[in-house]
Amino acid sequence: MSFQPPRPERLEIAGPVGVLEALLEQPEGAGAPPAFGVICHPHPLFGGTMTNKVVHMLARSCHALGVPTLRFNFRGVGGSAGQYDEGRGETDDALAVVAHGRGLWPGASLWLAGFSFGAYVALRAAPRAAAARLVTVAPPVGRWDFASVDPPVCPWLVVQGDRDELVDAAVVQAWAARQPTPPQFALLSGAEHFFHGRLHELRDAVGRFLTDPA
Repeated sequence: MSFQPPRPERLEIAGPVGVLEALLEQPEGAGAPPAFGVICHPHPLFGGTMTNKVVHMLARSCHALGVPTLRFNFRGVGGSAGQYDEGRGETDDALAVVAHGRGLWPGASLWLAGFSFGAYVALRAAPRAAAARLVTVAPPVGRWDFASVDPPVCPWLVVQGDRDELVDAAVVQAWAARQPTPPQFALLSGAEHFFHGRLHELRDAVGRFLTDPA
């Protein structure tokens, strides 16, 4: 039988500066899942929201493995209270959503993911959130201060397109190679920043990482 995506349920989660608008998606029969996903969206000032297609596909990568997800809008986006805070407050927003997920699924591991600006936020949040897996898609190295971010201690995947028009793939590769424990690196040949026409390849790369026993 073909995979049936879960129906999204709208939530309001208590955030550091007010309500955070969120979507809960739980595959049928997930019950007490082994993990749950939290996915962070692109830059709030450039149209990034929790319904971004890359964010959506990251959620689907989890759902295909029976893992529920929480997508959410950062402060000041959509129905979320507050104002843009250059990644600092957005990291606190992500941690609040993680805490909500741990209340919903006690004992489940955290799979934390983010795209573009959301990758920067997810990377910042990962050590404090005790993430079990981290996925960073097109992390905007060179645009944000990645040097001050503590590297994660969990298994970690970077997915990058080599034709990204916003993020220099060579800079991202060099940065990843300098990490104390370099992440797995998936370079998608010909893929642009928003992975037009390549979302299924992105999903497959993430799925392989999430099912890797390492």
